[in-house]
Amino acid sequence: MIAEKRRQNLPIIEKIDIKCSPVSIYALFKDLPYSSFLDSALNSHSLGRFSFIGMEPFLVFKSKKDRIILDWTTKQEISRGNPFIILKGLFEKFRIDSQDFPFPFIGGGIGYFSYELKDFNESLPDRAVDDINIPDCIMCFYDCILAFDHFSGESFIISSGLPEKGERRLYRRRARLENVRNRIYALTKTRPEQAPAAAGRVVKKPMLERLQPAYCLGSNFTKDSYLKAVENAKEYIKAGDIYQVNLSQRFKVPFSIDPFDLYSILRTINPAPFACFLNFGDVKVVSASPERFLKKDARRIQTRPIKGTRPRGKDGGEDARLKEELISSAKDKAENLMIIDLERNDLGRICEYGSVRVTEFMACEKYATVFHLVSTIEGQLRGEIDSIDCLINCFPGGSITGAPKIRSMEIIEELEPVKRSIYTGSVGYISFNDNMDTSIVIRTFIIKGNETYFQVGGGIVYDSDPEKEYQETLDKAKALIEAVSYSRKKHSLSI
Repeated sequence: MIAEKRRQNLPIIEKIDIKCSPVSIYALFKDLPYSSFLDSALNSHSLGRFSFIGMEPFLVFKSKKDRIILDWTTKQEISRGNPFIILKGLFEKFRIDSQDFPFPFIGGGIGYFSYELKDFNESLPDRAVDDINIPDCIMCFYDCILAFDHFSGESFIISSGLPEKGERRLYRRRARLENVRNRIYALTKTRPEQAPAAAGRVVKKPMLERLQPAYCLGSNFTKDSYLKAVENAKEYIKAGDIYQVNLSQRFKVPFSIDPFDLYSILRTINPAPFACFLNFGDVKVVSASPERFLKKDARRIQTRPIKGTRPRGKDGGEDARLKEELISSAKDKAENLMIIDLERNDLGRICEYGSVRVTEFMACEKYATVFHLVSTIEGQLRGEIDSIDCLINCFPGGSITGAPKIRSMEIIEELEPVKRSIYTGSVGYISFNDNMDTSIVIRTFIIKGNETYFQVGGGIVYDSDPEKEYQETLDKAKALIEAVSYSRKKHSLSI
């Protein structure tokens, strides 16, 4: 009887026979409010095996400071509290106690945690201007999702029947699966070999390389003021307040084109293992992040901080020179060591004693526009620790704050004139069975109304050259500027 009840509480999984790519399938549902696409646009063996689509959530969680809104399908609840703690209670309510699935994500929450949620983990100053003014967190709870296995080429529907219980849950999980399957087959029936038009706007690399991103982008810094901020950061380092700090600048550009067009172009220009498109009402998130924040798989936790960047070269010879320059850089090695120590300390709060290990040190990874140095730190979680506990103890990621973390965040609040919002926060999923995978929000557009924002930064240390630090932000922005440039150019040619 107990085994049968447990089986009834598990999701059902059905393979579906479709020929379209995940991005083409999501294009069919992209206009549904609060739909999500976690897209492994870079099919790396270790990072990019699965993509997931969520649609029609039964609950949308939103927070702004301590104001919480729960939008259920039939009612709305408003309260006050710590968003992490309230989310912890929700995930406990819907917990599925099983790891016996072929996918790390079986349905659950998909959404973002903005950088500003740091204020619930530490007591920090509040000085920068919140000019974008969007929710600090949106988390959508999906009982039915699409899962894509890039290695096998297979596609699946996973349906849990939540939030219902008992017989109603059994009915809902089957009904929801059949509804989604029938809609997919109906929409792809006449074009099984062809991507939907909205996703078929493929950008070829040679065309991109000829683009001249000559754009008047508004920044929250002038060049001179950014250089001055770098100097101020270095003064804090010389005074012994910190060893390093991440300093960023944010760009804004008017943009009235379909956000999913922008995403389709970005994922072509800059494929990334943690790409995503979130259609969250007034807020759209378009991301091609290369950096994992936290991955929780059963009792294992992993983080992969990026520290060290060089632009890609114009040819193979320059590529090799820049790669070797990055690998041999004493400055970048020092930054890596500091951030690895910080991340080991953060994981040490939640892991079994002696289990935290650096399993990869300063691996040089190649992306479309840059090289990055990446390290991997892993540990074995203590038995009582869940995904939200991991976020409470480790958020935000140390690679985008500095060391020591708390003092670095205080200095960021002083030197950066506006709130970071989603930038350097986190996007990803928390599964009903408490697996989690989240990115660091970099290489990301935030779209609100007719304005598009994107932010880029770098780590400032004692011997940083302000001019080079400024140039590094532009190198990191290259793919984003190209995506905006091409989107607007393409739009102007079509009208």
